Amino acid sequence: MRHFGHISPTVRKDLFHQEPAEFTGTSPARLLAAALGATLYSPATRPALAADIRKQAGRGVVSMVLCLEDSISDADVLDAENNLVRQFRDLDADAGELPLLFIRVRTPDQIPDLARRLGPSIRHLAGFVLPKFDERRGIPFLEAVADAEAVSGRDRLYAMPVLETPELLHLETRVEALAGISRTVNSHRDRVLALRLGVTDFCSAYGLRRTPDMTAYDVQIVAGVIADVVNVLSRADGTGFTVTGPVWEYFRSQQRLFKPQLRRSPFLEEGVEELRTALIEHDLDGLLREIELDRANGLLGKTCIHPAHVTPVHALSVVSHEEFCDAEDILRPERGGGGVMRSAYTNKMNEIKPHRAWAERTMLRAEAFGVAKEQVGFVDLLTAGLQV
Repeated sequence: MRHFGHISPTVRKDLFHQEPAEFTGTSPARLLAAALGATLYSPATRPALAADIRKQAGRGVVSMVLCLEDSISDADVLDAENNLVRQFRDLDADAGELPLLFIRVRTPDQIPDLARRLGPSIRHLAGFVLPKFDERRGIPFLEAVADAEAVSGRDRLYAMPVLETPELLHLETRVEALAGISRTVNSHRDRVLALRLGVTDFCSAYGLRRTPDMTAYDVQIVAGVIADVVNVLSRADGTGFTVTGPVWEYFRSQQRLFKPQLRRSPFLEEGVEELRTALIEHDLDGLLREIELDRANGLLGKTCIHPAHVTPVHALSVVSHEEFCDAEDILRPERGGGGVMRSAYTNKMNEIKPHRAWAERTMLRAEAFGVAKEQVGFVDLLTAGLQV
């Protein structure tokens, strides 16, 4: 699979200076973590789940979570497990190219049990999402993933812990909670693909819910937790993990209090003002702003609960030609001694040593999402993705 693989090769050639790389579930974990993109969540109770998975793959989705936890009723868990087993067998019939599939469980014992029940169709599974993760709960969860590998004979099943407990949110317990999470994920480093943020649970602890006019970063309690998670768990010194962006909850028009912040000029230049209007009407202008803030704050990828959110996440994840030129210049072997230089676009300073970690991360994102051609912008990428 590859990002933008659902659009024609001819269109990709017109859009990309460097096309997104192809990858599979056996690709290096570093690339897979960067390439998760918009991870689409779906309740495991859906009766046509296998067909839904194939349909979303055809729309450019490269990672999905099939949820047995908060998205379904407590009374529906057993039926949902049985449905998952049936749906994975349906995928055997005509698998084709599937997204990376993860199951979000409730308890550690579900993990090896599902591995046994899935049988040979577990080959379609990339791993498990582990809810309400902390040091106490995390160790049994990660040991259960290792048990599932043994049961299934798989070389690797990945884990994606969700950081969402009140202890992580509350100021007096946050430092120790982060330290415990760090100890736990580091003890299973080769198994932990990425860390996910449960911002809805963070807000719940204080009875809060952000409106479509506001991003997670406008809710100061949430913004503080995100900053601390990145500080401890996503450092660029080789010890960090990929941390993905929080879910955007809205997908239908709501009454607005604030003026839309989606600039008009890029859409006028491309002659697609109606696309801007549609994005605003569906509350996606707030999503676009939050994606930009995610990346500015060290997050990559995003939890999504609606297919309409996928293409905007991927379009804004593509590396611009300007970013690529800067990163390429910074990483040239002859620049190893440091120094400073004017950027290729002659609009900024590139300082070799301080900007190196940024350049390395940018090149990894370029491998996963591609590099746009010089005159190609977000609007072009979004339009191409939505037309399929």
